[in-house]
Amino acid sequence: MKNMSNSIKNSSCPVCNKEFPLGTIENHVEKCLFLNSESETTLKRQYQEDVTKSPTLPIKKPKNSLMKEVQASTSTSESNNTTSKDNQIVKPLAERMRPDSLQHLLGQSHILGESSVLKNLVENYDFPSMILWGPPGCGKTSLAHVIQKMCQSKDSYRFVKLSATSSGVNDIKDLIQVSKNELNSFRRKTILFMDEIHRFNKLQQDIFLPAVESGLITLIGATTENPSFSLNNALLSRCRVFVFEKLKVDDIFAILVNATPQIDLGIKDESLNIQHNPYKFLIEKETIIWLAEMSDGDARIALNSLQMAVSSKSAKEANDLLISLDDIKNGIKRSHLLYDRKGEEHYNMISALHKSIRASDDNAALYWLTRMLEGGEDPLFIARRLVRAASEDVGLSDPMALTLAVSAMHGCQLVGMPECDVILAQAVVYLARTYKSQEVYQALLKCKDLIKNHKGPQPSVPLHLRNAPTKLMRDLGYGQGYNMLHRDESNLTYMPEGIESLSFFRKE
Repeated sequence: MKNMSNSIKNSSCPVCNKEFPLGTIENHVEKCLFLNSESETTLKRQYQEDVTKSPTLPIKKPKNSLMKEVQASTSTSESNNTTSKDNQIVKPLAERMRPDSLQHLLGQSHILGESSVLKNLVENYDFPSMILWGPPGCGKTSLAHVIQKMCQSKDSYRFVKLSATSSGVNDIKDLIQVSKNELNSFRRKTILFMDEIHRFNKLQQDIFLPAVESGLITLIGATTENPSFSLNNALLSRCRVFVFEKLKVDDIFAILVNATPQIDLGIKDESLNIQHNPYKFLIEKETIIWLAEMSDGDARIALNSLQMAVSSKSAKEANDLLISLDDIKNGIKRSHLLYDRKGEEHYNMISALHKSIRASDDNAALYWLTRMLEGGEDPLFIARRLVRAASEDVGLSDPMALTLAVSAMHGCQLVGMPECDVILAQAVVYLARTYKSQEVYQALLKCKDLIKNHKGPQPSVPLHLRNAPTKLMRDLGYGQGYNMLHRDESNLTYMPEGIESLSFFRKE
């Protein structure tokens, strides 16, 4: 009876076959599953650290779910392969398609083409400290991934990947200390890839300076913002800046074609026998081309949109195996416009708008206006710039232009978006089509230049132009001889002494 009582109170773990009391068996099974799901040594260390940091145990799962996991973990190697495959499927397609070598890295031929400086340096394992600047989805992180794979094949390099969105200055300090030990003990150099490096402010960026300058670490920073504005000059002087461009349509098309087998997707063409189609779904070449064209040079958007369309088709369990253009359009409603209301594109596009107005190109001016509005720009910001253009570029050749621009700004304040878009369009087209004159603006610049570069004290106001409200001022000659006649009849000068004949409006 005693043995029977013990068997009732205890239960064996289906993972390690050890017996534990019924009250603790569930917690033990969860630990066993966790410690045996991946590399046992690594995960045991992680588990011990987690327990030290937080005494709370993981959230208990329902018994049915727990038993399913137990059965899966105690099955044969076939189960492990399935788990690995599932983990691969969970990853976004853009992450799974990262290249492992420079040969598979598509795009950016201007800096990674044959005989280019950067390609030669990377191939020779001579990695310089550098800043990779470019729009999202253009290959900055992919290049870092290639370098990481190269470093894994060499014992003399150690690659560390961090992101400024989740790391702080203390993390960098710890990294630098570890890098010293690695270099001194194992002669292993550390390469640090810092993603979104612009998230560190300019004071925090100083933490990199000593280590980069001494060669203790090689810094590879990635940023979508102009380094001239977002990074401090000291760091820029120690790093080489490589400018990445938006990927071309052909490059994104090739990336999408290479990715189709990863999501069990085949390309439908005349040579494909649908009856013996080895893929779960099919897609037409024209649909892939449309997706490449609408992704605005962002490979990540293109890949994830394609994956979303396939996942949506799988969820519907439709008999139609063809991924249509409508399926893709449901996942990507419009072109993903690159526009940052606080970044460089904000200033690039308003500059393009202003210069198109100046050149009387109404077509281009309307295009840039629409790009900014579709990107979410504040209409009042645009309206204020139009007021400036009306005075700077149109000027006195059409005095009504300034009135129209100010009215458009007030209209935007009263109406707001989206109704004020046509108000701005009318003002932009008017300013572009009307006559232009920069006479006043150029005269203002000459006047500013004269005052700014004047040597010695600025000249005094002539006595006859001064006001004389008191007897003392009248006795000193203030206002003496002043009259209200035209300058050609008054025999008076209105400019300071020494520059009486200077004209800001006279063309030289």
